[in-house]
Amino acid sequence: MERHFTVSGFVVEDGRTLLHWHRKLQLWLPAGGHIDPDEDMIQAVVREALEETGITCEVVPHEAPLAFTNIPQLPAPLKIIIADVGATDMHPAHQHIDMSYALRPVPGIPHAAPDHDHGFMWVSAEELRRNEPLRLAACGVEVPAPEDVRVIGLRAIELVMGTAR
Repeated sequence: MERHFTVSGFVVEDGRTLLHWHRKLQLWLPAGGHIDPDEDMIQAVVREALEETGITCEVVPHEAPLAFTNIPQLPAPLKIIIADVGATDMHPAHQHIDMSYALRPVPGIPHAAPDHDHGFMWVSAEELRRNEPLRLAACGVEVPAPEDVRVIGLRAIELVMGTAR
């Protein structure tokens, strides 16, 4: 089966993560997308977050780099998952190998509030823990976040807020 490398960025601010209602897939997702040619996963997740949310972000590493300096190191993803993607008019069924990262807005760069009319919503750790439907009236949506989005989203909030175990 064909596989594509993708990234997901859980943008965290004030103890909440930003999710987007994906109309085509009918589920809540963080910002993200395909890694472009000649782009590493960090460049891709920062680019995707900016393109989709308008927020200039930086990756929050969850572990220290190893003790060597002779070669560059990239922050490891919080999780790597494999997602099956159904066939569409443009693509046959395939899989996404997705690398998830915790992101935070770059300090000092102002950003507008994400647009609820276009499916964006800040979601608190408590809302993710309760696993209740997330309600976005502008889109007529009342659906819980998928389990992987909830679990990785909570981890991203804990990491960025400094409460990770």
